[in-house]
Amino acid sequence: MGNVNRREFFEELVASQQATPKNAEDEVYKKYANKTMPTGLGKTTSSLTPYTGAWTKTEVIHLLRRTTFGVKYADIQTLLGMTMTQAVDKLLNVSTTPPAPPVNNYNGSYADPTVPLGQTWVNAPYDSGTSGYRMYSLKSWWLGLMINQDLSILEKMTLFWHNHFSTEVFTMDARYSYRMCALLRANALGNFKSLVRKVTTEPAMLIYLNGYLNTKTAPDENYARELQELFTLGKGYTPIYSEDDVKAAAKVLTGWRINGTTLTGYFDSTKHDTTNKIFSSFYNGSIITGKTGTAGANEIDDLMTMIFSKNEAALYICRRLYRYFVYYSIDATTEANIIAPLASILVSNNFEIKPVMDTLLKSQHFYDMNNQGCYIRTPMDYLVGMFRTFNINIPTSFTVDKTYAVWNYIRSYGASLSLDLGDPPNVSGWPAFYQEPDYYEIWINSNTLPKRLTFSDMMLNSGFSAGTGTPIKIDVIAFADAYPNAWDPNLLIDYTVDLLFGIQMQASTKTSLKIGTLLTGQTSDYYWSNAWNAYKANPNTTNTNTVKTRLTSMLTELTRLAEHQLC
Repeated sequence: MGNVNRREFFEELVASQQATPKNAEDEVYKKYANKTMPTGLGKTTSSLTPYTGAWTKTEVIHLLRRTTFGVKYADIQTLLGMTMTQAVDKLLNVSTTPPAPPVNNYNGSYADPTVPLGQTWVNAPYDSGTSGYRMYSLKSWWLGLMINQDLSILEKMTLFWHNHFSTEVFTMDARYSYRMCALLRANALGNFKSLVRKVTTEPAMLIYLNGYLNTKTAPDENYARELQELFTLGKGYTPIYSEDDVKAAAKVLTGWRINGTTLTGYFDSTKHDTTNKIFSSFYNGSIITGKTGTAGANEIDDLMTMIFSKNEAALYICRRLYRYFVYYSIDATTEANIIAPLASILVSNNFEIKPVMDTLLKSQHFYDMNNQGCYIRTPMDYLVGMFRTFNINIPTSFTVDKTYAVWNYIRSYGASLSLDLGDPPNVSGWPAFYQEPDYYEIWINSNTLPKRLTFSDMMLNSGFSAGTGTPIKIDVIAFADAYPNAWDPNLLIDYTVDLLFGIQMQASTKTSLKIGTLLTGQTSDYYWSNAWNAYKANPNTTNTNTVKTRLTSMLTELTRLAEHQLC
């Protein structure tokens, strides 16, 4: 579905909701849904050659949309003051200091026997009564990190890895899920091969894919299969590994267990298969020699060396990165001109991810106009992006339980939009990131689109309190006031469109919007300029309500347009 078709899709869909029964609405989805993978989109004419074109707010906003959740006016100004190279370097300069961990926010509902309100539970003893509360504490905390992210790619990369190495919080002790999240954050732009090795023996993954049950007498193939099929090599490309390779890898991985006190994985040599593991011709008939005693733990390293000797490993992860940060359609030209060179960069840098992202984000291909505004926003881009773009504030006076309640409300709304942070639906992650031919189209259906529109309407009007007693909502006047030229209705609409839309809005639509909202049916720009200047000179109730009503009307119209759903 191209950019123009996406606009037509949303316009027709919104119209169907307003004028026709729901079954007619569903016909709109069927009409526009991908039947096959998109082709002939003109996305592959550019290359990985460094971008040397104009560095304007258009390019800056595209870069911010793809590397952060939401676009903030201050961030645009910061990156406009840099060169393209400096801007990408800044975004790739992620913090190595781990954030403060999640805390007890639930004492009003359950008295944690070992952890006081406001203190962290991540290293505390397990308590069955707190299990569910800690799970929601973790998910809320994570959502809070997204809202309060700095000007870097860290949060987008962490979600990428969370989807790639999928585990589900609700299936295990939240302490293990926290460790997994911390691992992904710490290695967000690090070494892919090293990260796969660490994930393999991380307790959350040992639990999720039954690695802790894998023994020489009862080999469990779950992780061995997903290690190759989902985490490193992929499927659907030939030649490929065999079922015998899955069985052999499972034997290599026998013996790993979990220490419930230290919350770490450890190797139990008595449970390990010490026989030689023979692999297929795909791996050139490699043999991983069986080892006894503590040396058996080293067989994993032999397995990693064997898997990462295959070029498919580099190609596969580069495809995943491309689909997440650029576009989901990869044709033969993209494969040859973009994916293969990125894979070569990955291999030549010993599987370090940062050089790959550096090349991609600085390339002509990334800034190609055909790659801008070409996919539907994820629920996190939509919800977290709204908080960040509009600078929605959570009062600093809030106690920890109230702050977490707000974060959890947004997290739960994301779940209603089909992305429950921390709980992807299965080991493959969220279907929108991998399911052909729909991919990102999956985010929009007859259930989720009305909920998106309801959320934006709510945030522009009543807001929500999440039980805090204080409405959390968009301050439309503060949003406009952050822009120095808010007195000019044309510039104000341009400013707002830049922040909210993935693609540009037609001039005729802007004019109609201006007349219908900021000018309240008039045609002269001074109807808004006078109202705004009067408010600035004297923000009494009358003047405040005048500009607030008009701004709310404008933003309601904008957030209901097709372009607001695109990234």
